[in-house]
Amino acid sequence: MVTFSECAGQSIEALCAHKLRAALTVLGLTMGVATLITVMTIVQGANVYVEQKIANLGTDVFRVARMPFATADFNLIIKAQRYKHIDYADYQAVAESCSSCDAVGASADLTTHVRYEKNELVDIDIIGHTANMVDIDTRTVEQGRYFTPVEDEHGANVCLIGATLLEQLFPSLDPIGKVIRIGTDVFQVIGTFDKIGSVLGQDQDNFAVIPLRAFLRMRGNRSSLTLNIHAAVERRMQAAQDEVRLVLRARRHVAVNAPDDFFIATKDSYIALWKSISSAFFSVFIMVSSISAVVGGIVIMNVMLVSVTERTKEIGIRRAMGATKRDILRQFLTESVMQCLIGGAIGVGAGFLFAMALRNFTSFPASVKTWVAALGVVLSSMIGLFFGIYPAIRAAKLDPVVALRTE
Repeated sequence: MVTFSECAGQSIEALCAHKLRAALTVLGLTMGVATLITVMTIVQGANVYVEQKIANLGTDVFRVARMPFATADFNLIIKAQRYKHIDYADYQAVAESCSSCDAVGASADLTTHVRYEKNELVDIDIIGHTANMVDIDTRTVEQGRYFTPVEDEHGANVCLIGATLLEQLFPSLDPIGKVIRIGTDVFQVIGTFDKIGSVLGQDQDNFAVIPLRAFLRMRGNRSSLTLNIHAAVERRMQAAQDEVRLVLRARRHVAVNAPDDFFIATKDSYIALWKSISSAFFSVFIMVSSISAVVGGIVIMNVMLVSVTERTKEIGIRRAMGATKRDILRQFLTESVMQCLIGGAIGVGAGFLFAMALRNFTSFPASVKTWVAALGVVLSSMIGLFFGIYPAIRAAKLDPVVALRTE
């Protein structure tokens, strides 16, 4: 009986005897596996990216707003345009009535220009916050301080700025204490936020935060507030949502059997929307990349069939010297799997390198996981076994007498 090490040695000798053919055969599978690995790392990276960057509310925080947060239903968006605004009185009622809520904050935003001396930036997101949003919002104050409840109550003209405003308005200056013009109003900078970066190519540091009362003074009643609510404990999340829903339905005079005229969103809402949008797209993407791996397997099968035809006399000699059908079968299967493992290993490395390049040189996310590499190796092994079975069986079934007569 031929051992595995002998089969491996014979396979290496056969591959080395036809280096160019073996290299081209391995290249086909390498491309297929590399494509699949790249797609898988991008899929994993996108999922992690959405969870960390977009759906970063935390498990004990939810939001309430007039417009839907996460929906692909355009008709629902049109319908929500007719809903009443959530105003400051609604915020106060929820804050006073929700016993399961640890903190209730409110926010609103608009887009305007910001100016410091001769430098002016346009399309800046101006966000109005209540003072307790410092404990609810995920942004981190890097320099200076947040505004106080007293400053919020009196609508003080103070602000905190994002990293983009810091870099473009104060490239070599300490911004604390400086005065900037937001729209037509003057605000003093009291703090800066830690850099967030870009989300799918969109700058997330292009903003300034001001007290909500100051925001409402600028904007009037034209903005609907978004309530940002931190549940007392995670297990009270649903109870907090139910309490908020009851308060708002009562204040907005929603009939008993009528649907809510506001929307509640949690971290799971964003993730569920992402999965519903991306699942079909990525399924097709993975299927197409899998086809390229299968094509690589078909190439290997064709080459192995050619190899069997070329080595018919060699097979006859081996059979005449005592090799069994099983030995011949094992030899050709080993040769097929070895080519696939080499191609798969190179493909896994190439796929990861391409994914890392995407992550480092573009804004597209990629997440390199160990199990994805293992999947690539297992997939290449399965391709080698599956597409190597027929050539191996054909070689094993050759009649030794007929094989020896072959020239």
